[in-house]
Amino acid sequence: MKFTLSWLKHHLDTKASLQEICDKLTAIGLEVEKVTDPGKALAPFIITEVLTAEKHPDADRLRVATVNTGKEKLQVVCGAPNCRAGMKAVLAQPGDVMPDRGEALKKGVIRGVESQGMLCAADELKLQDEETDGIIELPADAPVGANFARYAGYDDPVIEINLTPNRPDCAGVRGIARDLAAAGLGKLRPLAIKSTKGTEKSRIKVKLDFARGDPACPLFVGRLIRNVKNGPSPAWLQQRLRAVGLRPISALVDITNFLTLDFARPLHVFDADKIKGNFWVRPAKGGERLEALNGNSYTLEKGMTAIGDDTGVLSLAGIMGGISSACDEVTTDVFIESAYFDPARTARTGRNLQIISDARYRFERGVDPAFTIPGAELAAQLVLDFCGTKETIVSQLEITGKVPDTSRTVKFDSKKCARLAGVNVPEAEQKKILTALGFSLKNKSGKLAVTTPSWRPDIEGAADLVEEIIRIKGYNYIPATPLERPQASINVAIDTLDQRANTARRALASQGLLEAVTWSFMPGKIATQFGASDAALRLLNPISADLDVMRPSILGNLIMAAKRNADRGFGDAGLFEVGPVYKNATPEGQETVAAALRAGSTPRNWAAPARAVDAFDAKADALAALAAAGAPVAALQITMDAPAWYHPGRSGCLRLGPALLATFGEIHPAVLAGCYAEGPMAACEIFLAAIPLSRSANAARPLLKLEALQPVNRDFAFVVDHGVTAAKLIRAIRDADKNLIREVTVFDVYEGKGIETGKKSIALNVTLQPTDKTFTDAEIEQISARITAAAGKATGAVLRA
Repeated sequence: MKFTLSWLKHHLDTKASLQEICDKLTAIGLEVEKVTDPGKALAPFIITEVLTAEKHPDADRLRVATVNTGKEKLQVVCGAPNCRAGMKAVLAQPGDVMPDRGEALKKGVIRGVESQGMLCAADELKLQDEETDGIIELPADAPVGANFARYAGYDDPVIEINLTPNRPDCAGVRGIARDLAAAGLGKLRPLAIKSTKGTEKSRIKVKLDFARGDPACPLFVGRLIRNVKNGPSPAWLQQRLRAVGLRPISALVDITNFLTLDFARPLHVFDADKIKGNFWVRPAKGGERLEALNGNSYTLEKGMTAIGDDTGVLSLAGIMGGISSACDEVTTDVFIESAYFDPARTARTGRNLQIISDARYRFERGVDPAFTIPGAELAAQLVLDFCGTKETIVSQLEITGKVPDTSRTVKFDSKKCARLAGVNVPEAEQKKILTALGFSLKNKSGKLAVTTPSWRPDIEGAADLVEEIIRIKGYNYIPATPLERPQASINVAIDTLDQRANTARRALASQGLLEAVTWSFMPGKIATQFGASDAALRLLNPISADLDVMRPSILGNLIMAAKRNADRGFGDAGLFEVGPVYKNATPEGQETVAAALRAGSTPRNWAAPARAVDAFDAKADALAALAAAGAPVAALQITMDAPAWYHPGRSGCLRLGPALLATFGEIHPAVLAGCYAEGPMAACEIFLAAIPLSRSANAARPLLKLEALQPVNRDFAFVVDHGVTAAKLIRAIRDADKNLIREVTVFDVYEGKGIETGKKSIALNVTLQPTDKTFTDAEIEQISARITAAAGKATGAVLRA
């Protein structure tokens, strides 16, 4: 929500400074996000009069002008086509910092003629709302030497607040002023709404065609005004709209935009001559088309609240009007609409059609129903003030339906303030605050009966009233009470899931991967590639139409991120993310996963040429993360049952017994195609919760033990069946003597000449570590025999001849 300081002071009688107002807004829950003061950047520039403008002696398109600053006369070289004697313009003098360049202006010599300043164009002052061809041309009565920003109204600071959805009343400047007045920062100026007496009945009638009890549109107020003259709105109104980012269009349109921002009361003005027959307001039948004012065409769904006439749909209720009935410069008869529309229906319609408008923003949060008729009166008065003629005729109000009663009466005990908020606010002060906010108070049986104002649909109970009192009183009055510290010591496990996530994150970064942060949801078509089947994971209200499913795997988002990089010329990517994935809608269905993805080729290196990434790169990333997170990497088993999104035969799982700790491999080509990406890509997923706890907080770290005796290395080459994995052979060898065998590594796998068909040779290096004395040759032979026997028993391996 944006507004200017002068706009606020139109409703609030205050002498508070801009800083005091901003501080108080944040203190009462209307957090100030940004303050823009264009007057600071425009402060140096003054209004000048061009006394003479002669052709440059050495340039056809330049003029040498003499200007009056009010104190002296200066010579300025100007290239603008509208520079002429007698005009008023904006002057920048040497030393003034130009807003468009951020540099100070200097005296210069242009084609041999000295220039002692510059006559400014709108874009040079960053005034995008000014439409001029050449330099800014001011009215003839502009005071020479005066500050341009102050004269043109650009010295009015713009305040932007972060408005929470529960405060629809503060979607208008009047509501913000009311809150500030209640907080003691001034007085709320009285609002005088003049009732315009109609001299005829409206020829356009309105019919509300809804089922009994349907709350879609309980009240519709209209008024016909004939023989008006549409044109530009007053300068003050245009200035306010421009300041908050709206483009002035015409008086009739600007009036509706102004009342939307000023009173949080959206309205719509129809060109009455374009209306055929009477108005109807009803649920759409489905399939109707609307050419909207934003230039888009929409197909209405069944049940959406629509407004139309004998020709069809003219407007989407509470959201946006249509082109066919829009006002333009030749409009003479207008029909003003001021209605109340159901917030839920409005929100659902806007969301389904993907329409964002100022009207929808307010209606879906809940506008003040009691202000429907006053809003129509205000709009009529402004139309008469800005567009009225001697022939203007105003009809009586056309009121269909009745004002819905949205007020609530809450029984309130003033002692609740101390119980719920910890602040003892005197009862008299509580009453004063609530009254200033618009609540009605009555004493009943020793307690207060508090009736909520029509503009506060968010107040439901006594706790809400306490919140209102405390935010106006000041949150700083809530005492800081420290929590009690338990006397007994508490043993907390060091190896928490968060710590494992952090260590895995650091490990993956050390592997040369870049951390990505993606949404916790993804497109449904992508999610199906990663096993999403639970309908409960589909979002009812997605932030985007293509982000409609909670992600079953992080890999889908990383693949799409790598694709975006590739589309921009960065095909070799290494990304990782640590975050939640969702298997189902239960709390147990959410788990924290560390996922990594490599795409394209490995980095170029002097020791090895670049190659396409493969499953072994992903396996290395998974093992690095597991080791950092405390998993017993040496004891892990590799199985070939990776999920279907991995390439079969080029993927695997890392398990500790039955527990699945990680999956890795190359991404299946069909999955890449389903993600509209190209390979090769290799990835891994580490399931952090499955990693066993390493030690508790009170467990002592074991002392580092350095062996005094030299280790012994022996090489073995075993011939095994082709289907036997190296991991199975390594486990068998380790089990031969767990005390003396410290490390087993594979250094060669061979198939071919000299090896029987269906067999393969696996060569391993075994490190033996003596503990109390050096091995004798006989002891080494005994251990070697046990290794050979264990390998043969577990895998059928025989020593290669």
